[in-house]
Amino acid sequence: MDQHKTMIIPYVPEYAEQTVKMWRDSKSEAIGQKETHSFEDHVHFLNCILPKECQIEIALVDGKVVGMIAYNESEVSQLYIHKDYQGRGIGRRFLERAQKQSSGRLTLYTFEINKKARRFYEKHGFNIIGRGHENEENLPDILFEWEAE
Repeated sequence: MDQHKTMIIPYVPEYAEQTVKMWRDSKSEAIGQKETHSFEDHVHFLNCILPKECQIEIALVDGKVVGMIAYNESEVSQLYIHKDYQGRGIGRRFLERAQKQSSGRLTLYTFEINKKARRFYEKHGFNIIGRGHENEENLPDILFEWEAE
């Protein structure tokens, strides 16, 4: 498909508003719930808190943010793709980058209600290792794990 137009770059704050808007839209689409935090708090989290724990990358198509991932050597903290750009290999490319940088094992959480994400992670070698609902949304979630072969 038009994957050649998709650039993955390290996140920089000039993309903060676009990234947060895409993130919030994608998340509410996936779980049917509006974001609990204000837009400003979300930008602060993206610019000031998340970078302390994670490497953040964004996907751009024609200069527009269409996806983001935040990860470190043991965990994928955030992974969102705009609904109009899902199924184009962007999420797979993000996961491959995280897997390459990992210690050989990655964990991540997704909401139980997000069946698309669950299928996506299972298709890419992640297995369910736990369930719970310790999250701000108070929704049941699933803990997935991937291990290098």
